[in-house]
Amino acid sequence: MGLKQRIAAGWQGRGLSAVLLLPQALLFALAVNLRRRAFRLGWVHSVKLPVPVVVIGNITAGGSGKTPLTLYLVQELSRRGWRPGIVSRGYGGSAKGVQVVTAASDAAFVGDEPLLLAQRAGCPVFVGRDRVAAGRALLSANADCNVLIADDGLQHLRLARDVEIVVMDERGIGNGWPLPAGPLRECPARIAEAHALVLNGDAPVPQDVHPQRVFRMRLAGDQFHNLHDPQRTCGAEALRGRRLQALAGIGHPARYFRHIERMGLQAEMQAFPDHHVFQPSDLALAGAEVLLMTEKDAVKCQAFAPSETWVLPVEAQLDPDLAQWVVEKLNGQPPA
Repeated sequence: MGLKQRIAAGWQGRGLSAVLLLPQALLFALAVNLRRRAFRLGWVHSVKLPVPVVVIGNITAGGSGKTPLTLYLVQELSRRGWRPGIVSRGYGGSAKGVQVVTAASDAAFVGDEPLLLAQRAGCPVFVGRDRVAAGRALLSANADCNVLIADDGLQHLRLARDVEIVVMDERGIGNGWPLPAGPLRECPARIAEAHALVLNGDAPVPQDVHPQRVFRMRLAGDQFHNLHDPQRTCGAEALRGRRLQALAGIGHPARYFRHIERMGLQAEMQAFPDHHVFQPSDLALAGAEVLLMTEKDAVKCQAFAPSETWVLPVEAQLDPDLAQWVVEKLNGQPPA
């Protein structure tokens, strides 16, 4: 386990490793609060783009389900006649400035999550540390786009937003301390300022926080496709009895591993850090016959993954209907 993984593992408690990081955490929290105050007092201004902006993000570090939620919202808005585009930071990519992302882009350049979104969403995707610049570039290149979805943009306050959606999973706020002593990017009270809270899986509503609207999200998926031949698909029954190895380089690998187990599959589980840059040696099967991986990992391993590599796509299911609620917000109607 690497240093980052050991630190993250300590975020669910207040052990020695977390306590030792408290001085840095207090400085981080001070910087975050000063920055928010600067925007609130008008010392720094947010920029309003010419189309509505929906921001999806979280107040904690690590994967909580933002990317599947972004895909869901893009697909559902498209089905209702909207023409969305996606802007993202492109975390983990080496690109400088603003870049367009296509299905053929290199994950090492644009980031793994934006590449996955470009392959799955069927809409324009642009990346850039400056989300305002990315949004402007997207709109300039796609004049028909009439709504922007900002993936992981909650803390990018320079981008004005019409709808804010916070996502949380079963880890909640962990030990309740700021980074790096805990997982918090912002204080828990920030949840109540957002328009909606999406709880992934069995996530509880945080105590002493009163979100405006709560939605439940479940990630569903039961069909694998072969990484090198996506037309080849199979269910769990076709893999039972074979020697399986499952790997995950995502923010919360345990969620993926539980999903595999719920499908009745027994596999050797191997976790890597989020946004891990995979090497051929990472995919050595070590006696296994079949390699199982997430979509986010698969976009980085196409060139060297074994032939028997199977990918599990997941779809977000929301209750109640988040997309219709967002549409009503965007249309200026009081959501039901």
